[in-house]
Amino acid sequence: MKDRMTIEPIQNWFPEIERPLIISGPCSAETEEQLISTCQQLAATGEVDVLRAGIWKPRTRPNNFEGVGSIGLKWLQKAKELTGLRTAVEVANIKHVYEALKHGVDILWIGARTTVNPFSVQEIADALQGVDATVLVKNPINADLELWIGAIERIHKAGVRKIGAIHRGFSKYGESKFRNAPQWQIPIELKRRLPEIAMICDPSHICGNREMLAEISQEAMDLNFDGLMIESHRTPDQALSDAKQQVTPDRLAEITKGLVLRKDKAESNGSPSPIDLMRSQIDQFDSEILTLLSSRMEVAKNIGKYKKENNVTILQPERWNQILQSSIEKGQNKGLSEEFIEKYLKAVHQESINHQNVVMNIE
Repeated sequence: MKDRMTIEPIQNWFPEIERPLIISGPCSAETEEQLISTCQQLAATGEVDVLRAGIWKPRTRPNNFEGVGSIGLKWLQKAKELTGLRTAVEVANIKHVYEALKHGVDILWIGARTTVNPFSVQEIADALQGVDATVLVKNPINADLELWIGAIERIHKAGVRKIGAIHRGFSKYGESKFRNAPQWQIPIELKRRLPEIAMICDPSHICGNREMLAEISQEAMDLNFDGLMIESHRTPDQALSDAKQQVTPDRLAEITKGLVLRKDKAESNGSPSPIDLMRSQIDQFDSEILTLLSSRMEVAKNIGKYKKENNVTILQPERWNQILQSSIEKGQNKGLSEEFIEKYLKAVHQESINHQNVVMNIE
């Protein structure tokens, strides 16, 4: 990135709140009574820091429940007054921003469907010029890190400094146990490139079911995320949207109370700790792997020369399939997942093709 962003750390947003920040509430505000009741139950657990509710709910298909609209903000404002908790809502356009701010909403978040559209994000950014707002940006639907960072940059250029990112997983074609595959490497890379940014995990949208929420919440904590956004409804099975992934306030409290919070760093007495020694081993292995990969590419170049001299195509599908299947079996026998082996080999194979392509096209 050309210019380093100045982002205010989450510890300064709400100093009285300890990690993790817990944002919870119904997927949708359905009625005033439903929203107030759910929020009061959540507040009573003592586990929730911020109340959330979907006010405008664009759905994939029309004729589904798409939210109650601005009237829901009045209900959320009342819930804030009754519980003393802060509030958060999703905004998708300039009208949403103005309405939310008018009703005293503390945190605005930009949804995945909006993050994918720079025009929409810019509209929201323009509406936030000169406003002391707290804004969370969900990852785009597809696994596009640059698009995610671009949305954050637009909000930052509007003068907003309290910016966080919400990881809600990524759309994936085909069957999966997740509603949206977590692909943890992407938020990890975002954090590497923007170390100050607050990272919030949205297990509800990653899982798409309530059974896996505790598992994914713990994984987020193990990766040092700053908080969680989990959907909660007083009667989840009767919810008008995303019923399967919502939990009761009591279950929400069980999940959050069961989290194991780990330290950022291992304590040291000045001498190398066990983890330092193991990291040195990892560094050595990584160095050896890179050396082996470099040697492998030299062989790939020689294969490219042979193919050029004998007028043979670079891609040999039958050979590639044999390598892939054989390596997956070997990898699994050594405790490596099929997904990892496939991703690794595809990357190595593509790099080999690139090297051979250069050789094949040298005059």
